[in-house]
Amino acid sequence: MDKGGTRIEMKVDGLTLDPVTNMPIIILKDLEGRRTLPIWVGIFEANAIALEMEKINTPRPMTHDLIRNILDGIDAKVKYVCVNDLRDNTFYAEIGLILHGMDVKVDSRPSDAIAVALRMKAPIMVSLKVVEEARSFDVRPENQIGETDQWKGWLDNIKPSDFGNIDQ
Repeated sequence: MDKGGTRIEMKVDGLTLDPVTNMPIIILKDLEGRRTLPIWVGIFEANAIALEMEKINTPRPMTHDLIRNILDGIDAKVKYVCVNDLRDNTFYAEIGLILHGMDVKVDSRPSDAIAVALRMKAPIMVSLKVVEEARSFDVRPENQIGETDQWKGWLDNIKPSDFGNIDQ
């Protein structure tokens, strides 16, 4: 895990689909626009991020909304989230909280950390070591989904059954 090394603040630049596997990829970009980091995620995680990016409300709180509600309820603040390691092609992250004046670090999948960061308006950090190790990944811009009709179409076609049984 990242032991306090150099961290870069990034933002979610968009989502794209891997042309080979059709798996969603979160594209993080540094604030200067010089470095990008693609993170492969599952469809449910991509949907959670997309719903927040597009400000689409669901009838009942989804998992990351529940996490936000719990954090708000216990008066915890998300100080940051950080993608802090890359091992065996798997990214790792942590959520840095402030709870009753104490710093608390919570292990997380990057997709969950990013979904929480978007909901809590917290900075998304990435260890420089992770950015350098991930350079070999190739994400072609022509596959990127941003504020396009294609992206909105994907969101419009999400059905409750896509998430399994959802308690109303």
